[in-house]
Amino acid sequence: MERAYRNSTRVLSVLMIVLGAVMVAVAVAGGGGPLALGVILGVLLVLLGLGRLYLAGGRRGRGTS
Repeated sequence: MERAYRNSTRVLSVLMIVLGAVMVAVAVAGGGGPLALGVILGVLLVLLGLGRLYLAGGRRGRGTS
C-alpha cells in the first residue's frame, strides 16, 4: 500500500510539472510577459511538483518494507 502511495505521489508530481510547463509555454506563446498570470502560476506549479518529488525521494530507506 505504501508503494502505491509513493508511486501516485510521483506521478502526480510529474503531471504538475508538465502542466506548469505547458501553462508557461501557452502564456508566452500568447504574448504574455514574465509577469503574466499563466507564467507565474505555471512556474509555481513546476516548483511545487519539483518540491514534492524531492520530498518523496528523500523518504527512501526509512521504515520497514
